[in-house]
Amino acid sequence: MKNHQMQIRVRYSETDQMRVVYHGNYAQYFEIGRVEWLRDKGISYKWMEENGVMLPVVSLTMNYKKPARYDELLTLKTIMKKLSTVKIEFDYELYNEKEELLTTGNSILVFVDMKTGKPIGPPTYISELLNRIE
Repeated sequence: MKNHQMQIRVRYSETDQMRVVYHGNYAQYFEIGRVEWLRDKGISYKWMEENGVMLPVVSLTMNYKKPARYDELLTLKTIMKKLSTVKIEFDYELYNEKEELLTTGNSILVFVDMKTGKPIGPPTYISELLNRIE
């Protein structure tokens, strides 16, 4: 399945004086969603790095529709949009407890060889797993 859902409780430290989530924290939420999406599919960042592969973000966009607030239980939906020869792309949707869409996002990451710093194709194990996902 290309989708993964998880919940995140907004912590006080993630908010500004108005108890609204600071805009920079959404990138962290999306990273958590992406890491857990991969983990759910049997792929860990730790394993990739131990095997010489990095997955840096090369593009990140966000569209803020409504604020997330302190102590809300948010639902983050992470969707693998596309897998190409060296890139993987994700979309994100963040909802509050009333199921209102708060924020959308998109990120593109590139598989990189840690020794050379150059883009590479995903390791065979990863591409086989991801290509089986419907």
